[in-house]
Amino acid sequence: MSQDSHPTDEHDPEQSDQVEAEPEGPPPPPEPSPESSEPLKSLYPLAFHPILKPKVWGGVRLGRLGKPLPTKLDGSPEKIGESWELADLYETSISGGGGGEEHSVVANGHLAGRSINQVVRDYGRALLGRLPLTGDGGLPILIKFLDAHENLSVQVHPSAEYAAEHSDAHLKSEAWYIVEADPGAAIYKGVKPGVTPEQFRKAALDGTLEPLLIKVPVKAGDCHYLPSGTCHALGGGILVAEVQTPSDTTFRVYDWGRTDRQLHLEQALACIEFGPPDTARYERKTHIAGIFTTVTRLVECEHFRIEKIRMSEGYAQEIPYSQPAVWIVLEGAGRIIPSADSEPVEFAPGMTMLIPAEMHHAKAEFSADTVWLEVTFPQAVGDVLA
Repeated sequence: MSQDSHPTDEHDPEQSDQVEAEPEGPPPPPEPSPESSEPLKSLYPLAFHPILKPKVWGGVRLGRLGKPLPTKLDGSPEKIGESWELADLYETSISGGGGGEEHSVVANGHLAGRSINQVVRDYGRALLGRLPLTGDGGLPILIKFLDAHENLSVQVHPSAEYAAEHSDAHLKSEAWYIVEADPGAAIYKGVKPGVTPEQFRKAALDGTLEPLLIKVPVKAGDCHYLPSGTCHALGGGILVAEVQTPSDTTFRVYDWGRTDRQLHLEQALACIEFGPPDTARYERKTHIAGIFTTVTRLVECEHFRIEKIRMSEGYAQEIPYSQPAVWIVLEGAGRIIPSADSEPVEFAPGMTMLIPAEMHHAKAEFSADTVWLEVTFPQAVGDVLA
């Protein structure tokens, strides 16, 4: 359903030539596991239990997306900042993911209760096609919802040069799609021209950093790409869908007066790309409209492609993939029928689904006008059928 499967696609090939950092030899998906003597059952769109992360800056908006917010002893909801929708990490940082591994668990169908890494091992290319895995064998994507009731810390993720010199640091390039935004809400994206590292360091230490950052007003429907090395912060009053490379290596620079979390100013200064971020080449919007559907390309980098798709109520559409895709449902309702003899998978707002590569006769039916973000992978050979 992406623009690559549309006959009038006007995608600019120069956009795919821009490379931040070339991974060396990521492993291909495994062949299906031979451990079981029983044949594997057919694949279908996989939904997952959310992995909820309490954060000091979090709120309660994720409940509106159907996330089961925990409650405190007094019955009030706990502040949840992040819902990890699709995660396959073999390590996380203490300050980010809490340390240890994080693997999403399937919530639907005959694979319910299985972790995503188990499904990858069992189904291999049937699930992932030719999409390369990470160096430790995980999915090359991490999908989240973030509820910023307050400002997130000003932070940066490792640059390619820093990651190459530090084995415990990993690139984290990400995109924020603004689902909701309060009036006057803004993000911080880059450092103003002319600011030197010395000025930046002094301002971070004495609490005067904000005037040195580029403040960008946002509204629902905006999408921003933040390549690794970009100094940034998500402002308060914003709910976003975050698509990112599978890393939570974060160096905090400034925490808006909060004093109970560790800062990493020296590491951050070694990573920050000073000046406005050069993201225009990744954010070249293209738009295709038909009678029943519109497809808007929001972001394309070497790690992922994000498109916003609208489908009209009552319409049915074959799913034209030969490689995996991720749907993040924002509005509407419907179902995906994997094959004529399989159970349909219902979807609703707030749901994230991994669409397998080998689901050749699947069809999506829409019972309401529906909007979703579709994440696909330029690094997968032949990733979308023409």
